[in-house]
Amino acid sequence: MSDKNQATDHDDAHTGPVKNPKQLLVTVFFSFVLPIFIIIGLVYYVTSGDKPAAGAVNVEKAVMTRIQKVGNIEIRDANRLPKTGEEVFKVQCTTCHTAGLVGAPKLGDAAAWAPRIKTGYEALLNSALKGKNAMTPQGGGDFDALEIGRAVVYMANAGGAKFAEPKAPAAPASAAAPAAPVAPAAPSK
Repeated sequence: MSDKNQATDHDDAHTGPVKNPKQLLVTVFFSFVLPIFIIIGLVYYVTSGDKPAAGAVNVEKAVMTRIQKVGNIEIRDANRLPKTGEEVFKVQCTTCHTAGLVGAPKLGDAAAWAPRIKTGYEALLNSALKGKNAMTPQGGGDFDALEIGRAVVYMANAGGAKFAEPKAPAAPASAAAPAAPVAPAAPSK
């Protein structure tokens, strides 16, 4: 009898958990078909629903930002007179330089302007046009470099400097007066 018992134990040791065809079908279903249904369900979940563009609350605004023009053209009146330093200050500089926001020297504060005046007009103009610390670049805005220069001189002179106000460049003489007509040359023989 012991021989028979050993044979049965030996057969059980070499067989797997699947003992009949029904168990085989269940195992195949859970190992192959069920993962496919799970993947299909996940794909459906991810693709369904109204989701805004990544990081955008307003889809139209996000689209317009992505397709915006690379550059723009601004048409200005070439014949307008340049603004004075005081006019430019009142429009563009007064917000920070009147209240002294973010370390901006106040208009008329000689102690705050003294170290800046020592650097010279060119350094002050460069800082105004290109920006410095918390001050954003002013060049390319509503005013040209001449007008920003006038505002720099206005503020610096109010703080104790003796800078001369920049003058508008003179128009070229050839552009100011029309050229005299030139007579055609006589043909040579």
